[in-house]
Amino acid sequence: MGQVSLINVFFLVAHTVIIIGLSLRVIMRRRPAGVSLAWLILIIVLPFVGAGLYLLIGENRLGSHRAKRAEVILGSYKEWLQRLPQDKLVEWSSLSSGCGPINGLAEAIVGIPAKAGSRLHLLDEAESIFRSIIADIDRARRTCHMEFYIWNEGGTANDVCEALLRAVKRGVKCRVLVDAVGSATFLKSELARRLRENEIELVAALPVGLFRMLFVRIDLRLHRKIVVIDGDVAYTGSFNLVDPRYFKQNAHVGQWVDAMVRIEGPAVEALGVLFLSDWEVETQRGLEALKNTRDLNVLPSVGTANVQVVPSGPGYKSDAIHQLLLTSIYGACSELVMTTPYFIPDQSLLIALKSAAQRGVAVTVILPMKIDSLLVRYACRSYFDDLLASGVQILRFQGGLLHTKSVTVDGDIALFGTVNLDMRSFWLDFEVTLFVYDPNFRERLRKLQQQYVAASDLIDLQVWRKRPARTRFIENVAQLFSPLL
Repeated sequence: MGQVSLINVFFLVAHTVIIIGLSLRVIMRRRPAGVSLAWLILIIVLPFVGAGLYLLIGENRLGSHRAKRAEVILGSYKEWLQRLPQDKLVEWSSLSSGCGPINGLAEAIVGIPAKAGSRLHLLDEAESIFRSIIADIDRARRTCHMEFYIWNEGGTANDVCEALLRAVKRGVKCRVLVDAVGSATFLKSELARRLRENEIELVAALPVGLFRMLFVRIDLRLHRKIVVIDGDVAYTGSFNLVDPRYFKQNAHVGQWVDAMVRIEGPAVEALGVLFLSDWEVETQRGLEALKNTRDLNVLPSVGTANVQVVPSGPGYKSDAIHQLLLTSIYGACSELVMTTPYFIPDQSLLIALKSAAQRGVAVTVILPMKIDSLLVRYACRSYFDDLLASGVQILRFQGGLLHTKSVTVDGDIALFGTVNLDMRSFWLDFEVTLFVYDPNFRERLRKLQQQYVAASDLIDLQVWRKRPARTRFIENVAQLFSPLL
């Protein structure tokens, strides 16, 4: 047997051993069937490459040190939950019957009850979001805590940095946590250097590197957007710290369109604790030091909104937000409106949306006309036929990359936060969602969704089915990879 034949035999045996070993591992992980099958196909069809991809991003490996730190934080988190005052609980009898079960499930999964008495102000333009955050930073007396997936230089985003520099000169403790990948360019910038030199604590979450790739899954990202000022005011939503006029202009998708909510009242504390949990996991700078400056207040009722803060991601119950979203869809009786930039539903979400439309619920899904990922764009479109045939209305927003993540259900329920309607948001990224049980906020969010509808084109099923066969083939191929997106 020649040398070439021996090499071929060696690679064949090695490939066979890898296929058997990793296939057993994939099967024993007991993940959704679509995800498992997608990985099995890659491992078998792409010799060694598929196995390498699986070892890099196939499992939710946080790393042993980070996992241990997260366990410590979770213990403190549970202690905080037990200390929550019981005088701001929601009067469920005043709301629709669907609210209580969703709250009950969320409380069972994450342990945080809905609290009454918050005031929510919906902000839907970049400039108004920036100016509101800057004004609150300029009023800060003790702490400014900020957490974002992307922080990008340019335009009014730089004014936020200047506000932080003014705050720290007044003696305000400023902590900024940004994702190491999403904010990679900013972390190397002159502006970031200025923040650090002026004693603003700027930390990169979930750092990456060649060595870390061996032990940690590098595409688990911190996708939250949270601002907490003095423990009195908080913000969350889909808005990254970027000025849309200066962000990804070469992607040819238009300016990003986002929304945030400004919060006062009892809901602020839950977002404050969530930030501190993330901060401690990344910094290891001591729980006592954080407790001494955590600046979390037992806030009085200032409004009528009932708000439940639901964090999700690796380390939490793995399918928390997925369960809650499905429960919300199945609980809808008359209307369901959803906005998301990235729409790649798994089978259970697809069935839930189709069944809602078929039982008479007016289901509307609003998506951007163009998004910044070609593969995701085609994978998303592969689901349109089945949804349209079931009566789901799909609209494509023409005014830029619609990035707002929102759901309104009937008359009382609104979901608002950072979660996309895709499997990455459900299982891989660290996210936060507000479950708001309040007809007034739901109506304000519904009006914003209708503004998006007015700037969108409705997809007609008969016209959609006339697209070229080549396009349909590309969409269906892209769908095969959707469990991995």
